[in-house]
Amino acid sequence: MLTLFQASDLHFGSPHDPVAAAALARAIEDAEPDVLVLAGDFTQRAKVREYEQARAFLDALPDVPTVVTPGNHDVPLYRVAERLLHPLRNYRRYISEALDTVTEVPGAMFVALDSTAPHRAIVNGRVDGAQLAFAARNFQRADPEALRVVVLHHHLAGAPDYERDSPLPGARRLLDRMREMGVELVLGGHLHRGFVARSADVCPDHRNGGEVLIAHSGTACSTRGRAREKGRMSVNLIRVEDERIVVEQRLLDDARERYRPTWTYVWPRALGPAAGRRGARRSSAVEEPA
Repeated sequence: MLTLFQASDLHFGSPHDPVAAAALARAIEDAEPDVLVLAGDFTQRAKVREYEQARAFLDALPDVPTVVTPGNHDVPLYRVAERLLHPLRNYRRYISEALDTVTEVPGAMFVALDSTAPHRAIVNGRVDGAQLAFAARNFQRADPEALRVVVLHHHLAGAPDYERDSPLPGARRLLDRMREMGVELVLGGHLHRGFVARSADVCPDHRNGGEVLIAHSGTACSTRGRAREKGRMSVNLIRVEDERIVVEQRLLDDARERYRPTWTYVWPRALGPAAGRRGARRSSAVEEPA
């Protein structure tokens, strides 16, 4: 079994909650994950002091393989010259020099793609053909039995609630390509509430040829929770087993001491694009109370 801890939208800066951040660090340590995924928006305004705080927080976390990707708030918004000329300079200095990355652990490959687009779409982001080619090249060399995961900050499917959220432009094309690559799982943030979607929610024809599971985590330690998580903070704990993927959302309690289970989504891997490689039988997804 592979255990993933997924968090995003730490927002070091004015909306950051240091008490929640301490609870987040404890939750990561207690979970003993095989891989930690932090899906962007480390800062609120991409300022040096915010990045310094984010770096100090990361340095204090357990030493496990960590997948990171930038978010739109990691790019300067109001410092226009910096945004146009050096949009991710501070991110590359404090978080990761590389923007599109590959992380391999036994049984899985993670490809993180920078979906920020500081020159074109500050909020909604973009993923281009060169990035998809980068992902395809790396997934081609992965073990045929390995779990293939893509990490983005932005969303390929909207949250199932009353707020309208425009997905990443070209979401259908991106999901088609990811399915071709054998991607089983896409992890993201950005929307400040946790949810699970299926690629067939965006591409109906995926029901006939394997689906990709999409899991988003809410804001982990800031006051920017939205919609059904307004004012709340959440993370995901994901367990990958031979026959299923289990996504458990954990919501920070009112005392801001512990992230507690709220719902669990069980995804049979027989529905995923790698089902043929494993020879698994077809079944259906179910949601279980935590």
